[in-house]
Amino acid sequence: MYFGSIAQYTAMAQSNSILFENEDNYQKQTYRNRTYIYGANGKLLLTIPVKHNKKEQRQRYKDVRIENDFEWQTLHWKSMETAYRTSPFFEYYEDEFVHLFEKKKDFLLDFNYECLQTVFDCLQLEIPYSKTNEYIKTPKDITDLRILANVKKEESYALGSYIQVFSEKHGFIPNLSILDLLFNEGTNALTYLENQSIF
Repeated sequence: MYFGSIAQYTAMAQSNSILFENEDNYQKQTYRNRTYIYGANGKLLLTIPVKHNKKEQRQRYKDVRIENDFEWQTLHWKSMETAYRTSPFFEYYEDEFVHLFEKKKDFLLDFNYECLQTVFDCLQLEIPYSKTNEYIKTPKDITDLRILANVKKEESYALGSYIQVFSEKHGFIPNLSILDLLFNEGTNALTYLENQSIF
């Protein structure tokens, strides 16, 4: 996921180990190339532009390239700064994230792993993870949570509220990007994730 949702990180924080799907076909309208933050006007969508494969109908997620003809990195970072500059922990974590938006990236999957590792470091979350090397439609002996990456089929989760920058203006917006929780709750973010229930 591109800075996955709070529900996704809740599932990860409550796991003993994680197996990430690397071999599936890329699907549009998933959290693979989008995230939602809390802007001055409410819920704001940030989307990484990707190059579409015109020859083949299906494309592996790991083969999807980022479209760098657009200044999406500058736009995304400015949007995050505008949204969270006044949050309690933005300055505390800013240097951990800014480098992700300073150099062009080629593959979406690789960039998402960089984002994931940065979030893990900020949360001080140490969970062993591995990556699939073949696609298994129905995994056995494992909880399949791939549905959490799908925006269209997203469920509503009863997540606890916390203070958000613009909550006085628009109220509490649940299940935004993990960045929203991190910049608003800081060192309490991991405790929050460990105490939520999405199952």
